[in-house]
Amino acid sequence: MFIKIFQILFLISTIAAGMSPEEKAQLRLQVIDMFKHAFGSYMKYAYPADELMPLSCKGRYRGSETSRGDIDDALGNFSLTLVDSLDTLAVLGMFDEFEHAVRRVIQHVSFDRDVIVSVFETNIRMIGGLLGGHISAKYINSRHPLRLSWYRDELLVLAHDLGLRLLPAFNTTSGLPLPRVNLRYGIDLTLSKSERERFTCTACAGTLILEWATLSRLTGNYLFEQYADRAMSYLWERRHQQSNLMGTILNVHSGDWIVRESGIGAGIDSYYEYLFKAYILLGEKNTDYLSRFQQHYSSIMSYVQQGVAMVNVHMHQPYRLAKNHMDALLAFWPGLQVMTGDLKPAIELHEMLYQVVKKHKFLPEAFTTDYRIHWNSHPLRPEFVESTYFLYK
Repeated sequence: MFIKIFQILFLISTIAAGMSPEEKAQLRLQVIDMFKHAFGSYMKYAYPADELMPLSCKGRYRGSETSRGDIDDALGNFSLTLVDSLDTLAVLGMFDEFEHAVRRVIQHVSFDRDVIVSVFETNIRMIGGLLGGHISAKYINSRHPLRLSWYRDELLVLAHDLGLRLLPAFNTTSGLPLPRVNLRYGIDLTLSKSERERFTCTACAGTLILEWATLSRLTGNYLFEQYADRAMSYLWERRHQQSNLMGTILNVHSGDWIVRESGIGAGIDSYYEYLFKAYILLGEKNTDYLSRFQQHYSSIMSYVQQGVAMVNVHMHQPYRLAKNHMDALLAFWPGLQVMTGDLKPAIELHEMLYQVVKKHKFLPEAFTTDYRIHWNSHPLRPEFVESTYFLYK
């Protein structure tokens, strides 16, 4: 179902300029119908599980043993898809369904669970979902006073509770968060003895400031923004001083780089995105974020961009190629370039990605500079559609 939505969104973005208002409206309604089918199927067959398994039409819960490795760290038995869909329901104008979903979250979602979750995924999807739902509820009520008149900031209270449960992850020498935390016990014995918990990726540690600054501004508890800002500042200090490039994985205690590959894809991507968007969100007084982004951006366009491709290089030897393939996560970059006003390279990179999509129908998880498939999966990532939308607008 989400594949079909992807196809229609892509169709809209590529031919909308030559379409009539009636044709656009028809496709818009088709997308809404598809979302209703997808969300309705989750509610019918999977809720209160975190996800719907589409082939078996059963819910996926977090068990004591993970079935998909690190991917399952996003699950916490807290109705992930329901929370993640709140603001989409509001944006699509499905106000009755939104109000019903908000009631379900308030009545049934709890974070007092003995479960280990990803700090990164739980932040962007659960805290982000709760904050998006809260802001949407307040906005809808301000425009339609009879809707959600009963709402008393319960989603914000849940977001604050969840944020407090993630805070123990920041108890490190560097201030970078550990990659995972137990929602009930914090950094429990299992986590404290795990060798892999010493390492995190740049994106994992640097993708908090938008949600946590928002949480601080809405609750008055500025601890969240301070922790997220401290992590961002430490990452900036760990950049290579000559190339201004970032590595991919580092030790959260010593700050030593474990993987020194630098690019704009997996493991680094959203760190750059959050730097620029933090400047937009937090205003002109927070110019450090913009200055850091601009210095990174200049280096990326000097070293990582090779022709129209964006390849990984070694952060300490930026003219040395680290791999000859790209991953799908870098497809967010043209959209970010549009936001910065750098349109020409955005169009060129997007055109390259479009040629890959045209050749393989979807963007492979990884592909070579001559458009051959390196990893053949396609986990329905939204980055290419997002960049397409920004360029269209």
